[in-house]
Amino acid sequence: MNISYEYYKVFYFVTKFGSISQAAKELNNNQPNITRIIKSLESELGCTLFVRTRKGVSLTPEGEKLYSHVKIAVENIILAENELSYSKGLQNGLVSIGASEIALRCYLLPVLKNFRQMYPGVRIKISNFTTPQALSALQNELVDIAVVTTPLDTSPDQSVVKLSTYQDCAICGDAYKDLINTKISLKELNDLPLICLGLGTKTNQFYSDFFNAHGLRMSADIEASTADQILPMVRNNLGIGFVPMPFLDEVENRNIHILSLREEIPKRSICLVKSKTRPLSVAAMELEKMIIQGL
Repeated sequence: MNISYEYYKVFYFVTKFGSISQAAKELNNNQPNITRIIKSLESELGCTLFVRTRKGVSLTPEGEKLYSHVKIAVENIILAENELSYSKGLQNGLVSIGASEIALRCYLLPVLKNFRQMYPGVRIKISNFTTPQALSALQNELVDIAVVTTPLDTSPDQSVVKLSTYQDCAICGDAYKDLINTKISLKELNDLPLICLGLGTKTNQFYSDFFNAHGLRMSADIEASTADQILPMVRNNLGIGFVPMPFLDEVENRNIHILSLREEIPKRSICLVKSKTRPLSVAAMELEKMIIQGL
């Protein structure tokens, strides 16, 4: 016998669905052609494989024997095809990420390094956004995924996965180092020149809410465009700044001092956000998995 694999594949799907019409739909074929293939297979094997029922078709005893073997073979072939397709999808392509500066530096960079080493053929496009900009880019399908910091204003068709938490701290330069040996209140801090990210950023909103929760109105004397700008400003004694603790691990801490606050700054989260309705490419799915696992 020299029976085509396609005949056995059709037999598998007709059995799986118990319906010739459903199998035809799954295989992007038509009912007459599926019926013809089944009749040809029965002719080649010299036995009847299906009997018609009110709900569709069911196997004969001979059909059940054949299916017990065909099921294993076809499902293994489908699995192998899927694995090869998945592997091929990781050999090239493009993944576009919208990331806030803090999320990029405090979480994402090591993951991207590992991903690039594992899949050098996949190009990565990183757009450095504020959190609102990254979520807007995701909504407008300009990026595949967004990795951003709380607070978040997501739309109903976006899903959020919390990746990690981090702690901010208040820092000063040498001109204010007499403050480092005592606990300082937010009220006292608010009387000093403050450096914060500008209006329209979620970090600015976060600190405004923090001060408001303690009956104060935060007024930044200097609004920085990026968190990276805050450290040199503080080092040059332009005011008191707020930065994530991990930022201090990466820099020369000379002339930078951490202040002890009476009111604890709430922890913030780094999150992955993606669309619930738009499917990701194979490469984007793999990167998403690595980001969530923190690899």
